[in-house]
Parts: sequence; structure tokens; C-alpha cells
Amino acid sequence: MTRTQARKNIFYLIFEQCFHKEDMGEIISAAVEARELEADDYVNRIARGVSEHREELDQIISPNLVGWRLDRLPKVSLCLMRLAVYEMRFCSDTPVGVAINEAVELAKEFGGDDEPAYINGVLGSIARKTEEPGS
Repeated sequence: MTRTQARKNIFYLIFEQCFHKEDMGEIISAAVEARELEADDYVNRIARGVSEHREELDQIISPNLVGWRLDRLPKVSLCLMRLAVYEMRFCSDTPVGVAINEAVELAKEFGGDDEPAYINGVLGSIARKTEEPGS
């Protein structure tokens, strides 16, 4: 499975958890069984990581939102930003630009017309702040 497909599978899992407050392990198990979703070590590690660090990720995302509050953000956008910020913050083997680009591409597939540009802007802002000295 490619990393792009793995991220799509991770997105499905994160999105599902927005509506079902179950443990990520339970969501993964149910998705593998019911939908034959492929969940290799990478999918498991990243999906669980996003779930475990959700509050921290939201604290990073929230101050970078323009014109939106976290609780009013479309769920697709929120889930994709959580995934990208997790990769940007915790996955040293994923270049920041790749994490952003993959989130934008998934937004084109699953989000509304304005979501890819919005996600790109928010993630770009987060990336710039991360690169600033003293951050």
C-alpha cells in the first residue's frame, strides 16, 4: 500500500472517530472487519497517534484558523488538518511539504470547493510558525 492510500485509510478512521467516540483500536478493528480496510503498521501507528494527541493537535490548529472556530470547522477539514499536523509534528520521515500536499489532495477528493485552499493556508501558517526561531 502506498503512503497516499495509507493516508486515505487513516483519514477514514479519524473521520469515523469524529462521530463515534470509540477507542481508535476499536474503530480500526471494526473497519478492517466490516469494510476490509487495509490497516498496516503505518496506518495503525498514525491513526492511533492522531487520536492520542488530538487535544494537542487542536491547540496547534486553532490559533491558525481564519474566520472559523475549531468546533464550527467542517469535519473533513478538521480531520485532514489533524492528520497533517500530526505528521508535521511527530513523523520525522515525512517532509512538511508532503504532509500539506497530501492533506490538500484529500480535501479535493472529500471536501467542499473551498476546503483545499483553506487547508493549505492553515497548514502553511502552522509550518511557517514551526520554522520560526524560538518556536
